[in-house]
Formats: sequence, C-alpha cells, structure tokens
Amino acid sequence: MAAWVIREGKKLYEDALATLGRLNILPPSSSKLALNGTFKSGFRQAITGGGTSGSFGVPAEKDDKRQNFDLEALDGFALERWETILHYMVSSGTGQSPAKPSQGVLFLLQRSGLMATSHNSLLQITSAGFQFLLHSPHDQLWDLLLQYLHLAEERQMDLVEVLGFIFMLSTMELGREYSTENLSGTQKAMLEDLRDYGLIWQRKPSSRRFSPTRLSTTLTSSSPPLPTTTGTSSGPQEGFIILETNYRVYAYTDNPLQTAVLNLFVSLKYRFPNLVVGSITRDSVKKALMNGISADQIISYLVTHAHPQMRKNNPLLPVTVQDQIRLWELERNRLKSREGYLYTAFASQADYEFVLNYAKELDVVVWESSAKRCFFGTLEGHSNIKGFIERRTLGATS
Repeated sequence: MAAWVIREGKKLYEDALATLGRLNILPPSSSKLALNGTFKSGFRQAITGGGTSGSFGVPAEKDDKRQNFDLEALDGFALERWETILHYMVSSGTGQSPAKPSQGVLFLLQRSGLMATSHNSLLQITSAGFQFLLHSPHDQLWDLLLQYLHLAEERQMDLVEVLGFIFMLSTMELGREYSTENLSGTQKAMLEDLRDYGLIWQRKPSSRRFSPTRLSTTLTSSSPPLPTTTGTSSGPQEGFIILETNYRVYAYTDNPLQTAVLNLFVSLKYRFPNLVVGSITRDSVKKALMNGISADQIISYLVTHAHPQMRKNNPLLPVTVQDQIRLWELERNRLKSREGYLYTAFASQADYEFVLNYAKELDVVVWESSAKRCFFGTLEGHSNIKGFIERRTLGATS
C-alpha cells in the first residue's frame, strides 16, 4: 500500500498506521498489512449482523388496521419528552410548576449530579446541570445514556445487552415499527426507560411493537437528533442573544426552554411574541450563583448563543459586563469557611512563638495574631500540634 501513497500524504499514512498499531487493529509487520484476527471477525459481524436478522431489529408485520404514525408526530413526541426533561431541570425550585418527568428520569438526574435537593426539599439545577445545558442535544443525550449505563450496572443489568440495544436502535429506520418478540428480558425492561427519554415510541406500555425516534436513530451519526424549526426545538439554532454595555439583554426567541434558561441569571422585564427583554443585575446574578451556576458558565452561555450581529464585535461580549459578572461572583466569595482549631491561652510569649513556629514548619497555620497570642490551625494538623504541646508540657514538669 505504501506505493499508492503520494509524498505529501506519507506522514498522514504513517501516523494512521501507528494509531492502528497502538489499538492492536494492525499487528506489527514489515511485509504486509493484515487486520488483527479478532478485530476482523468482530468487524465482519458488526457489518453483517452476524447472520441473524435480530442484530438490527426485527421489523413488525404491517397491520392495515393500525394508522401509521407519521414522522412529524414521532418528532413531536421525542421533542416533547426531551424538552420536558430540560424544562424541569431549568424551572424546578424557582417557584414555577413545570411538567414533571417520570420518577426514573428524576432519579437519574439526581444520581448524575445534574440536579440536587435544595433546602426546601425541591430538586434544583446544579452547576453541573447548567454546564449540561451548554452542550448540544447530541452531547446531552450521550451524557444521560452514559449515566444510565452506570445505573444499569448498579441494577445488575447485563451491560452487553444494554449497549447492544442502544446501538441497535441507532441502526434502525426512522418511522418504522419493530417487534419486541426477539428482545431479551433486559432489553424489554429498557423500553420503559427509553420511552421516558423520548428515544422510542409505543402506542401503549404493553404494546409488542415500538418505533425508534430521531433521538435514537441519530445516536451514532452527525445528523441533528431533534428537528430545528424555530421556536419548537432545543436543538442547535442560530444565536439569538444581544447583550448591550448597559447590561440590557434582548433574546430573539419564542422558545419557552430558552426563556427559562435566561430566567436563571437575567431579570426578565418584557415578553413579546418573538422577543424577550431583560437585564443582568446584581440580584439576578446572585440568584444564579446561589444555585451553583458560576460566572464563567453565564458568560459561556452568552457567548455560545450570541446573535450573529454580536459576532461582528471584538471582543464578542462587552468587557465591562464580563468583568462585573465576575466581580459579583468574587463579592459572594469574600468569606471562606474552614474547619480547624484555635490555639490560645499560652502561658508566655515564648511558649506561643515556640508552638507557632512548629505549626508553621508543618504548614498548617491559617491565621495568627501575636498581639492576642493565638493562632488558628487546620484540622489535619491538630493531632501533631496537640502532641507537641503535650510533650513540651511533660518536659517542663519533669
């Protein structure tokens, strides 16, 4: 094969061979290129389905009595389920009453750290949850599925069958119904969970057929997992936010989810059919910080969703607004708590300095005051300082 490679592509060719060698896909050989035997058989089975029709799902027999579920309705179902999850993450605990996903979805969101119980026992979005919202729908979906795999392992489900079913869904045809007859017990148990995430549709829970939605058929492709019509999708859209130097925000959207995300850190003033107007204030940023959202995450969201008109600016966002958001965060972090011990009531200045110097050698001194003859040490260094004082006291009495 080396004879086919032009001189300009030689380095790329050698790098590709080195990568395949590190993955043990190509065994080391100076004479010829040949795939690793195990990889070759596995690759052939993945392409051909191993000779069984069940590898890519078993299409259900056509039933003339049933009305076909068109693609638009299928997309609508997937979009409704997915945006219910995202909208609940954004709105729960803020005084609103968003539609609630299933208990299984809520448990997964809490277990994965995307939501946490607040002081009033309501689930609220966390810093990790807000970072999750910054990702594309495709990345969000895989993040949840990876968490689902961890959960499946704890539930002692067969991970091979779980992964196999997820990848099987990605090879299925959108808009076609498939039979559940050839599915294993683990895979049948997964149907309810995947239905809650919007990855499959069934006429009723006990149905013996199901249809994969666009969310599942695009799992292993670069195609968008959700329809991208304006105002009805959480999928990637053109930027819609304009931020002015006076902290005024104009969001050209009619998407309830996008409006709810903005409401996390923007004080909304007016709503029009396709425009939301608000301001970034100290109180609105402080509220976001209390929910675990950082200043950098707020700025990142504004950059990610900036209007095309904003992208002509350099820098993209007004520097004064960025700096003020970070200053508001620093304002909140002026005080830091730390566990430790306060050492006081020393008999003399010499005793105080002797113990203080020992603590400094251990690098466990947090604060000291020579005038008050006391210092504060870390929790980790307490046992050493206590032992040192006891040894010194015993030495002085003996």
